[in-house]
Amino acid sequence: MKIALAADHAGYALKDELVAWLREAGHEVTNLGTNGPDSVDYPEFGTRLARAIASGEAERGIAVCGSGIGISIAINREPRCRCARVDDPLSAALAREHNDANVLALGARLIGSDMARACVSAFLGTDFAGGRHQRRVDSLSRALQESD
Repeated sequence: MKIALAADHAGYALKDELVAWLREAGHEVTNLGTNGPDSVDYPEFGTRLARAIASGEAERGIAVCGSGIGISIAINREPRCRCARVDDPLSAALAREHNDANVLALGARLIGSDMARACVSAFLGTDFAGGRHQRRVDSLSRALQESD
């Protein structure tokens, strides 16, 4: 699977761990930065990730900032992204199964490496259920189109 990851300065260390782990698992991984502790603005890196998903460069995305909130807001400004901020594997699986989320957001200051990996595993290993959920996901796209 093609997966893009991005983080701000608060999330870069966890992102780097996940990049290495995903590559070891055989995924094609794009690291969109940031790559160090110097302060950066999460919207820049969220936008990079959103563009990678919207362009088809990546099938799924993983975003990390201190809380996971700011970067998820930035990513969700792109209409083709459905970013879910999660803290546990069940939420990650449901984000895929019910919402067809294509980006996962994690809070590096709130969750450890083991839980982050469990969330990513659930996210990548769960298929979208479709059915009644498809109607709801389609409704999100229509609402955006109607507001333009």
